[in-house]
Amino acid sequence: MGRAYQNRKLAMAKTSDMKARVYSRYARELYVAAKAGGADPTGNLALRGLIERAKKNQVPAHVIDKALDKARGVGGEDFASARYEGFGPGGCVVIVDCLTDNPNRTFGDVRQCFTKTKCKLGSPGSVSHLFDHSAILVFAGNDEEAALEALMVADVDVTDIECDDGKVTVFAPHSQYFKAKQALLDAFGEIEFEVDDIQFVPQTSATLNEEEQRVLDNLVGMLEYLEDVQNVYHNAG
Repeated sequence: MGRAYQNRKLAMAKTSDMKARVYSRYARELYVAAKAGGADPTGNLALRGLIERAKKNQVPAHVIDKALDKARGVGGEDFASARYEGFGPGGCVVIVDCLTDNPNRTFGDVRQCFTKTKCKLGSPGSVSHLFDHSAILVFAGNDEEAALEALMVADVDVTDIECDDGKVTVFAPHSQYFKAKQALLDAFGEIEFEVDDIQFVPQTSATLNEEEQRVLDNLVGMLEYLEDVQNVYHNAG
């Protein structure tokens, strides 16, 4: 699997507009996680992990607190997950994850992005089988065997593990994210995770020429500009 997760990273928020979009996406995810499992992160592991990732991405405390306060109230938005799959230029494939309060609007917006870039939106499941839905944990270290042993003792089904340039990278099924992270914390103490995320990791990579790469960049840029889009994954190398 290697370091394929590097093909898809959160864009650096270089402008106030981009920062606002990043904050908005985290706020929506925090709201949904708190609504689903409670606004207390000590009892809601999904929320706790999300708060940690938000802080690492420099989301201000007031944005996090506002989302949790909103979730504690009565009513509020009714967001639902939506996932769209499609085919980009040069044979690459794309997954678009959304949180939406209006599925018809979101589908129309996503479809328009594919249409404008002459790409094709596929049916559910048409490309997701080409990705692994993985928990990815990266931390400083050189003892790959100790990390693997700790994970195996905790009964984590490790997909892949590697050690390179003084960093240990662990891939595990997304459903075992919390168990894998806790096993590493128990084994190595309060380690600082350089990468602490759940992503769709492509099983193989597609090589694009310069023009195809421009089309893909345009498609991804248009998709990421949409308010309802949370994450965009692809397998372009």
